[in-house]
Order: sequence, then structure tokens, then C-alpha cells
Amino acid sequence: MSVQFPPSAAPRAAYPVDVLPAQVRHRLLELAEGDEPVSAYVYDSAVAVGRVRELRTALPDWAAVYYAVKANSYPPIVRALAPYVDGFEVASVAELELALGAGEYGAGAVPVSVPAPVPVPVRAPVVAAGPAKSVPVLTALVRAGVEAINAESLLELHRVSRIAVAEGVTARVALRVNPAGLPFSGSLVMGGSASQFGVAEPDVPEVLKVARTLPGLDLIGFHIHAASGNLDAVLHAAYLRWCVEWSVTTAREAGIDLRHVDIGGGIGVPFEGEEPFDVVRFGELAAEIRPPAGVKVVLEPGRFVVADCGWYAAEVTDLKSSYGEWFAVLRGGINHFQIPTSWDIVHNAAVLPVERWAEDCPRPLAENARVTVVGELCTPEDTLLRDVLIGRIRAGDLVVFPYAGSYGWEFAMHDFLGHPVAERHML
Repeated sequence: MSVQFPPSAAPRAAYPVDVLPAQVRHRLLELAEGDEPVSAYVYDSAVAVGRVRELRTALPDWAAVYYAVKANSYPPIVRALAPYVDGFEVASVAELELALGAGEYGAGAVPVSVPAPVPVPVRAPVVAAGPAKSVPVLTALVRAGVEAINAESLLELHRVSRIAVAEGVTARVALRVNPAGLPFSGSLVMGGSASQFGVAEPDVPEVLKVARTLPGLDLIGFHIHAASGNLDAVLHAAYLRWCVEWSVTTAREAGIDLRHVDIGGGIGVPFEGEEPFDVVRFGELAAEIRPPAGVKVVLEPGRFVVADCGWYAAEVTDLKSSYGEWFAVLRGGINHFQIPTSWDIVHNAAVLPVERWAEDCPRPLAENARVTVVGELCTPEDTLLRDVLIGRIRAGDLVVFPYAGSYGWEFAMHDFLGHPVAERHML
């Protein structure tokens, strides 16, 4: 069995320490004064709120921004976003309960020109996704009266219909579609191939025909989540236009009263050497699109909103040389932060010096060395960063990974080996 390592960082150097905001450095050094080795996430909700405000300001009125809770479900983050988003996208009962509770201030209640939340007595709209929604999950969604259940199959439509009839309600449903073709191609495209997600486009007419006969369903539109990690605003606007035009045409041919088009997320996050997504340009191009009156177009950003609002920091518990290679061993690893072994990227880090050294033993030091950063687990797969040039690193210092606000704590292997989970702190 091959071992999954992140790509080598060579010839890159670690980030300079000043890439970490001053308030993040200050909070981490406070944590380093404690008795336990540091292994923690630090979040700044203002960064996430700023991303949402930037996107909402750029988009036309017919577009709505729903936060994908899966990206970061830390309750303080979700609550902080609630006044600024138009709703939430959820994929489980736990996320549903979190979104409904966080929305006590009202989704989209705060205009982008207003700096502080304004409580209003409404609940956040919710759309629900996921390829294997069980009957208990569907029942919870129907009872909650969510804005749209993104149905993944004909069987799921039948189940929603049966539950809605039993509950004496009408469930709003959007059919998730796996499109056969898109206006661009490449690694960013998630549609057009065999997948557990959605209904294959050639099968859509027959599924819609059946759906229209099922009681208890209000078929309001379509969900097309077929792009991922897109940093090209022009391409993403073309994708948005295609989703709207396809939905309008398909709804007209099937005799559906179209009110809802959900294009999913898909806006990318830049790493080293990549240009960030041009939100302003995307908004300009989106404004040229004209959906029919009464049609809401939903965007579900997750990673774009929260990636750079979080930092993962772990203390170097040991620093050693093995056959000429240096290894920084952390109090943490993929049991806390699994992204570096899951995506084919170099997730670079900075070294935050910690002057305190209370142990009565020599303090290992490496200078101007290529270092591989590993975790505490008993597997070579627990490797976060390989062959990165570090000017100075010591046992007791902190290795800090930016862009850890999305799919970080939630995506990790918390129970493997039974080490304590990473703490989470808000600035």
C-alpha cells in the first residue's frame, strides 16, 4: 500500500512570521504560556464576515449567498455569519439545528452598509444537500420547512413525498442535476461523469415527469453543483450564466414554475503563486445575466468564506535529524489538520518563536535547514509539510498553518490514537 504524502515544498521557504496577523501571534503566544503543549485553531470571524460582505456587495439583487456549513461548523463562526448571509446550506440534522439556531438574528438582515448586527425575529432560510439523505434526515428537513431539499434521485423524491403527505405539509424540492456538459473543462469540473451526486442530465426529463405526479411536493427548481476551486471569475460567471439558462429552458420544457436555481459553491482559494478570485469582476459579469422575475439564484460558498479566517498551530514537541534530514514533530497532525494529505497542494506554514523553555534539558535547534513537519500519530502518513526551508526552528516553537479555517477541525481524524482534539479559540 502506498503512503499518501503531501507534495514536496522544495524549493520553497516557510512563510515569514509576519504573515501571521499580530492578534493571531499574540493569542498563540498566550496559549504557549499554559501548561499543556499548544495544538489549537484560532479563528477571526471578522475575516469571514468580510468575505461575505464583499461577495454580497458585488452581486445583483437576484443572487443570494448561502453559507455551506460543512466548511466550518464551529458555532461561533456560524453565529457570526448569520446576520450577513441570506441563508445556510446543510447536509445533516446537526448542521440543520446549528443553522436554525444561528439564524435567530435573521439571514441577510444586515445591509452591507451597516457594520453591526441588528437582531430581528426571523429564522435563517436553509437549503439541504447530500447524496444519501436517510429517512430520518429527510423527515427532519420536511418538519423544519426548509426552503429547498436538493433531491438527489427519484427514490429520494418518493421518500420526501411520502413524508410530506404523512406530515400534512408540502415540501419544497429542487432536483440536483449532474450536467452532461459545461462551458469550460478541466480539473475544476465536477459534472459530466459518473457520480453519486445528482441525476444524470439525460435522465432529468423522465424524473421530472414522475416528480410532477407525486403529492406533497412543490418542485421549485434545480441544484447544479458542478464546479470546484475556481479562481477564474470570467469562467465562474460563464458557469453561473449556463446554470440559469439551462434551468430556464428545462423548466419551460417540463412545465415547471421555476423559482429557484442553486449553482452550489465552487469559488476557489488561492495558494502560493495563484491569483485570488476577482469578486468585483465576477459581480460585473453576473449583473449582465437576466434571470426571469421571481427566480432566486443561490450561491453556496463555503471554503471561500472561511478558509483564511482560521489558523492551525501546533507545538514542536521534538526536533531531530535522521540520516541527514530534519523532522519537526508536532503535538498534533492529521488527527487535527488533514488537508495537506487530502489535497495535492503544498500547505505552507510559518514558525512562531516561543522563548519560554521550562524543561531542564537541551533544546534542539535547526537553522537554514530543509525540514519535514510531521505529527504525533504512529503512521508515516501523518506528514503535513515536506522539505520546506526554515531559517530557524526549535523544540517548543509553534508551527502555524494559515488558510486553516475551512475543512480543518471538521475534516480531521479526531479519534485516531486517542490524543486530545485540537482546541478552538475565537479572537
